[in-house]
Amino acid sequence: MFTLIDGKAVAAQIQAELTQEVQNRSINGLRRPHLAAVLVGDNGASQTYVNNKILACERVGFRSTLIRKDHTISEHELLACVDELNADVELDGFIVQLPLPKHINAGKINEAIRPAKDVDGFHAINLGRMLLNLSGYLPATPAGIIELLRHYNIETEGRHCVVLGRSHIVGSPLSVLLARAAWPGNCTVTLCHSKTRNLTEYIRNADILIAALGKPGFVQGNWVKEGAVVIDVGTTRVPDASRPSGFTLMGDVDFDSVAPRCSAITPVPGGVGPMTIAMLLRNTLDAANHRHYGR
Repeated sequence: MFTLIDGKAVAAQIQAELTQEVQNRSINGLRRPHLAAVLVGDNGASQTYVNNKILACERVGFRSTLIRKDHTISEHELLACVDELNADVELDGFIVQLPLPKHINAGKINEAIRPAKDVDGFHAINLGRMLLNLSGYLPATPAGIIELLRHYNIETEGRHCVVLGRSHIVGSPLSVLLARAAWPGNCTVTLCHSKTRNLTEYIRNADILIAALGKPGFVQGNWVKEGAVVIDVGTTRVPDASRPSGFTLMGDVDFDSVAPRCSAITPVPGGVGPMTIAMLLRNTLDAANHRHYGR
């Protein structure tokens, strides 16, 4: 029988701890942490993600600001918006929700965010600090996965971890975190991607499998090692006429065939997703406390 890794429950516990810290700040005469989100265009998934982040801010007592920009905004105008947020002394951290319209260079936008306010953890300086095992803001999704492994006391030392997907948002930073000399960590990590040959053979040899490809239902049960731990990062909207929303969320793992072979597995939804928001909030509180950068 497998253990269902309940990210929703763990995230709720983290948010309860954050709520208490915010209340302690208020008792000590400190202002509430303040997070802003910039939403460009009207992408339905992006709107849902940002709304969930704003609601989470309300639950833990943070201030939040939502800044909407039309999809026709120029790169120059968006950079000017980032500059304004960098200069706002009442703002602890902010995110620019991805994806951005094709005419805007997302990398240039991320690099324009001050590292001290980069609570998404995507700036090159924060990624570099992570690589060197120095304090800084970790990318929220990888940090959430590490927290799940810690919470469920999943053994990682000496285990073979296979990460599917090499994005700078999830796969690449997660491979670094799992390989570092820490717990959870000390894994032997194989980072697979679209050019990997004999992909299923790597999957079959994984003690810990992390799927972050964005391909719904890609990983099949007969590919997975008996007793493996499976973390499904995928959240793809798949059309579903039976639902009022018109879609259902699917992970990268075919849950029904994979779960019986696992020792532990995350569901979609309710697994990694809530943890991403919880870790974003934790980064924002750290920013308010100046834990990684003096100001």
